[in-house]
Amino acid sequence: MAATKQDTFNEFHKTTFRLLKLLLSLSEEQLNFHPTNGWSAGQLGEHLYKSYAFVKILNGKTNVTERPVDQKLDPIKILFADDSVKMNAPIAIVPANEKIDKNDLIKSLENRIEQIKQIIETKDLSLTCIDFSIPAYGEFTRYEWIWFNIYHTQRHIRQLENIVASNNLSTK
Repeated sequence: MAATKQDTFNEFHKTTFRLLKLLLSLSEEQLNFHPTNGWSAGQLGEHLYKSYAFVKILNGKTNVTERPVDQKLDPIKILFADDSVKMNAPIAIVPANEKIDKNDLIKSLENRIEQIKQIIETKDLSLTCIDFSIPAYGEFTRYEWIWFNIYHTQRHIRQLENIVASNNLSTK
């Protein structure tokens, strides 16, 4: 059963607050420290910022949904919860290989997060977004897009915590 609009807002807020708090706790040097394999903490942040461009899809064309509004979420939740599964990001949301400016990253993330919160508060989350679909899943409702990104962000928060722990990056 789908969570309420308020529960969706609360979970998105809690998740993105945790992300921002973790990124803010790192120095510029720690943010740009490259582990032996994988992205730096800053690159993970940039990847999430780029993925939050789904806000354009949420604001795009929609249709009335003819199925449960959360029908496609269970396999996505399971997939993103399994940290043993390695995934390749679509090219559009792959971070740059250059130094990430912490203040720019935080401001950009905060801006996109606020845009998404506005949509959660003001739009009908049951409508299906028709401007873009994910291969193997098809079109998502606004509700599914938001929860997809909650699960995606939670996955990367775990990765950020692992980067910090495994590289002894002490936070403030």
